[in-house]
Amino acid sequence: MKKQNIFFVFTAVLFLICNSIYAQKSITVEDIWKNYKFYPQSVPGFNTSLNGDFYTVKTLLSIDKYKFVDQTKVSTLLSNDDLKAMHSNLTMRSINSYAFDRTETKMLVSTQMESIYRRSSKAYYYIVDLAARTVKSLSDTALDKQSFATFSPDGSKVAFVRNNNLFVKDLAANTETAVTTDGLDRHIINGMADWVYEEELDMSQCFYWSPDGQNIAFLRFDESRVKEFSFTMYGGLYPQEHCYKYPKAGEDNSIVDVLIYNINTAHTTTVDMGDNSDCYIPRLYWLPNAQDLVILKMNRHQNQLDFFRYNTISKNKDLIYTDLNDKWLDVTHDYYFLNDNKSMIVTSERDGYNHIYHVVFGGAVTQLTKGNFEVAGICAVDKEKKYIYYLSNESGTLNRDLYRISMNGKDKKMLSNGKGWNNATFSPTCRYYRNVYSDIATPPVYTLNNANGKVLSTMLDNAAYKQLMQEYGFAPVELFSFVSEEGISINGSIIKPLDFDPSKKYPVLMHVYGGPGSQEVSNSFSGSMDFAWYQMLAQKGYIIVCTDGRGTATKGDEFKKCIYKQMGKYEAIDQIATAKYLKTLPYVDGNRIGIWGWSFGGYLSSLAMFTGDGVFKMAMAVAPVTTWRYYDNIYTERYLQTPQENEAGYDDNSPITHAYKLKGNYLLVHGLADDNVHVQNSVDLITALNKAEKQYEQYFYPNKNHGIYGGNTRYHLYIKLTDFVLKNL
Repeated sequence: MKKQNIFFVFTAVLFLICNSIYAQKSITVEDIWKNYKFYPQSVPGFNTSLNGDFYTVKTLLSIDKYKFVDQTKVSTLLSNDDLKAMHSNLTMRSINSYAFDRTETKMLVSTQMESIYRRSSKAYYYIVDLAARTVKSLSDTALDKQSFATFSPDGSKVAFVRNNNLFVKDLAANTETAVTTDGLDRHIINGMADWVYEEELDMSQCFYWSPDGQNIAFLRFDESRVKEFSFTMYGGLYPQEHCYKYPKAGEDNSIVDVLIYNINTAHTTTVDMGDNSDCYIPRLYWLPNAQDLVILKMNRHQNQLDFFRYNTISKNKDLIYTDLNDKWLDVTHDYYFLNDNKSMIVTSERDGYNHIYHVVFGGAVTQLTKGNFEVAGICAVDKEKKYIYYLSNESGTLNRDLYRISMNGKDKKMLSNGKGWNNATFSPTCRYYRNVYSDIATPPVYTLNNANGKVLSTMLDNAAYKQLMQEYGFAPVELFSFVSEEGISINGSIIKPLDFDPSKKYPVLMHVYGGPGSQEVSNSFSGSMDFAWYQMLAQKGYIIVCTDGRGTATKGDEFKKCIYKQMGKYEAIDQIATAKYLKTLPYVDGNRIGIWGWSFGGYLSSLAMFTGDGVFKMAMAVAPVTTWRYYDNIYTERYLQTPQENEAGYDDNSPITHAYKLKGNYLLVHGLADDNVHVQNSVDLITALNKAEKQYEQYFYPNKNHGIYGGNTRYHLYIKLTDFVLKNL
């Protein structure tokens, strides 16, 4: 199909451009990554109240309670002065997180939090009794920090994990009970996820109070058979090896059991889940009746998800629902169990697009939303009024709007404006919500809305950030699309220099992520620090482009899942097609197009560079996967099956396989302590490049993980990236 230039400058100018563009301030790497000048503001410490239509906000001075309806302050629940008076070592600044019991008379606060992996952490927790004005340690601090401390429904107890074991603290009796005692590093984990579950199934806490507080359901991971990976931590006289369990593609996983601990009897029951040697248990949910536990079980190919109901009284288990897909399905958090204890609201891609369904256990499955659009997620379910609030791109693949629909699939209503990106957090009653809105030209605006979508008040409009963008001459972002030679419609975004002259030719730096189900191009404001860096490069005369090719989200299964069993192939083809399209534009210097990315983006920028036959002058890859044989099994097998089943799918699209084709300038960066994408990926790519007698540049960051941050590390990295762009593009 003939290429069509269908640029549609979708955006409004981000701000009023200064009378003289030459009066703009210069953006520097130091301002971005050392002074952190270009972050939009947010509303930190925001939590919805467990009771009624209220919310709380934590500042450096206090934790305050407000009304949703008019943003009126109800009370100060805890002030910094009160906290210091109760405990000399605690201040609002030292608190990392806070949570109330249902009566809001007690609080759990954490301090000295340290990350374990991406979603897990441990900290010292304290119980703040707001009525008695006392603060007590949750547990003996000499026994190590705790993870995931959680009140029981009545607030009388707290469950937590420490050193791979699950504990319950009785607050009135001041006693601590070990629910498990077999926890052992790199062998047995109780109540929290192993590395791969945490990373790929969006879960870290793995224990759950029943609604009546009488039972705790939890997962036990036996990772004894999982092979270990290690990396070196430097800084001491003798470097230390950090070892942990990491199941690579085709390798053994943990064996996961479902257990239920009864508070009154102190007895633990193991639920018989059948053969659990080669499957996943990605979610547990209590039904409202507090007697039934819903257990999700997924096969290793991740194309079948079974919902089982287990009754704690009769000990009976039955299958209540199965979701199937001929390629893969994604486990989400969009599972809502209704008060009748026999039906639920779920999302599924069973018709080729992600939609909402009402499911009767063991019975009818009724589709509630329909059409060639995607439901991005469910925000809330009003069980009393029988409304579902959800986000979708029905108004356009680049938008995300808030909708409401009844549980019978009728009375659908858009609650947002159909012109941007929304994210809503509802009060427990579903009468109000906080919305965060942005579009391509508008930084995030935080508002309080009623259930009909009416804006009641504005919490934050980021006016100061808009003024900062004007002072520094940020260029507008434009959205466009084009049709590739294969007939694929591809969405993109472009930043041109503020003094753009269409009669001149400009170099282009493309940036890419491109992983399955991701979306980089949207009608939303970019809040990442890279946005300021791209603006800095635009000030220096570069055009910045990003496109979402096949494999990304918003266009249904056909567009997203064509990559199945050949991940990387079409994604790289579409990035190369983008470069070829850009070459046709009169203001692009076709000999000066570069590409860069991080993680999956580093994989894709490398593969596109190597297979692009010189279409890219340069590429930069940070923390890239270079062969999916080295990545974890849950993520990789979801899209490729195992290496034993699909050797070609792994090797045909590996940058290592194509290293000998490198043409142009290539920079490879990795953290030596990357627990996610191991530096082994870059080392083996280097071996292949050396064998092929290819020249390149490399840089490694000691003791840094996948994010490569801490101290001046990011500042150092972006100076290096900037210099490479300036010298080679």
